[in-house]
Amino acid sequence: MSKSAENIKQLTTGLEPVEALAKLAELFPGEIVFSTSFGWEDQVITHMIFANNLPIKVFTLETGRIFPETYYVWNRTMEIYGQPIYAYYPQHAAVEQMVNAKGPNSFYESVENRKECCGIRKVEPLSRALNGNKCWITGIRAEQSVNRADMHNVEWDEQHNLVKFHPIFSWTLDEVKEYVKKYNIPYNTLHDRGFPSIGCQPCTRAIKEGEDFRAGRWWWEDQSKKECGLHELIIDNK
Repeated sequence: MSKSAENIKQLTTGLEPVEALAKLAELFPGEIVFSTSFGWEDQVITHMIFANNLPIKVFTLETGRIFPETYYVWNRTMEIYGQPIYAYYPQHAAVEQMVNAKGPNSFYESVENRKECCGIRKVEPLSRALNGNKCWITGIRAEQSVNRADMHNVEWDEQHNLVKFHPIFSWTLDEVKEYVKKYNIPYNTLHDRGFPSIGCQPCTRAIKEGEDFRAGRWWWEDQSKKECGLHELIIDNK
């Protein structure tokens, strides 16, 4: 872990999520952002930021393939809190080139094609969203997958040269649900239909009881490590 990440860990240890977010907003004025995909966890953090008027920019990656239910939550969240959620779209030329060459659903054909699509629709826009910032807030929780259990609530992102902070990293799913209910936070109704993780519509399905949390993402791939590149191979835990 880098020195800056270690300093942040020391400063935020023992603080409640809202207190930690407020502290980071003070430390990184105008250089702190939160990425949301409008799932349960992200809605909890969005509420913490907006309800407490914390000066943290909230953004989302508009891949062009998200669920109608996700658009509804996005719009409803802006209506309730009266604050903007900034959208970052993929570069249209890159999307056109990929689709013209391989068709609209090439990601089903190979892992390489799927990673290419994620790279164009998510990874590149994320780089633009994070550019110039020093702190990235996420809704990652430790129990979401085996890969994420090896992470920490404070990380150093070598690729983007910034600190990542996961304010509800240690929360259980039940705690997330209780918080949503307590504050009447709008949430994606796909969760009620068996979708624990909500991404692009063609790449996400509901899971069956007993299946792993990430089983609904890229389910046609027989791999244990299913990440889109946003949180993969960019963490320095040394």
